Amino acid sequence: MNATTTTVDPAEIAKFSKLSETWWDPNGKMKPLHAINPLRLAYIRDAACRKFDRDPKKPGCLSGLRILDIGCGAGLLCEPLTRLGAQVVGVDPSATNIEVAKLHAATSSLTIDYRCTTIEEMPDDKFDIVLAMEVIEHVVSVGAFLDRCAALMKPDGLMLVSTLNRTWKSFALAIVGAEYVLRWLPRGTHEWDKFVTPSEVTHHLSRNKLMVTEQSGVIYNPLADKWSLSSDMDVNYMVIAEASI
Repeated sequence: MNATTTTVDPAEIAKFSKLSETWWDPNGKMKPLHAINPLRLAYIRDAACRKFDRDPKKPGCLSGLRILDIGCGAGLLCEPLTRLGAQVVGVDPSATNIEVAKLHAATSSLTIDYRCTTIEEMPDDKFDIVLAMEVIEHVVSVGAFLDRCAALMKPDGLMLVSTLNRTWKSFALAIVGAEYVLRWLPRGTHEWDKFVTPSEVTHHLSRNKLMVTEQSGVIYNPLADKWSLSSDMDVNYMVIAEASI
């Protein structure tokens, strides 16, 4: 990939920039992200603690680990990861998202390295953990994006990816249901043809000599009003990858 190539879709950036002021409102347009955030955080924490031999129950269990959160928005994951002791770099190409993220971190007395940039413009730094959470379904080229993610991982690091599967079930639930019926998300938040199957993610990671070591579906129980892990990966799912031996 040359210096002028980018995986950023300007239309996607504009779309999420309009929501910047609502990122931290748990009852606003980002309510679904707030609802799923504790599950995402626990999944990341537990994966990191297994990999780096830490006790997830101890305060500061991620102390000393460098984490890159790509497409961080206004920092919904960056802040709790920082509270767990991690040194977090949050990257987002939306200037308004980063502005809101910096302001919220300051009011929370948290030190987070927020950068308004793209992954292609990131220096060749190395991180213990690279996060691509709910972002690959919004980029121009999933393969090129994950290539760059892999290049920023330490040899003994981890990558975590969460996204939406491209199935008729995901069309029915994640677009028709979430955007048009329940109105959890603004209409047009997602484009079904940009959803990514687990096999496609695995293919792109394997090209970078990364092996998927764990994968899990994420489902919503409307009766309990709760998100949980599941073997059902037809809609939302997360994967963990590390260097293949």
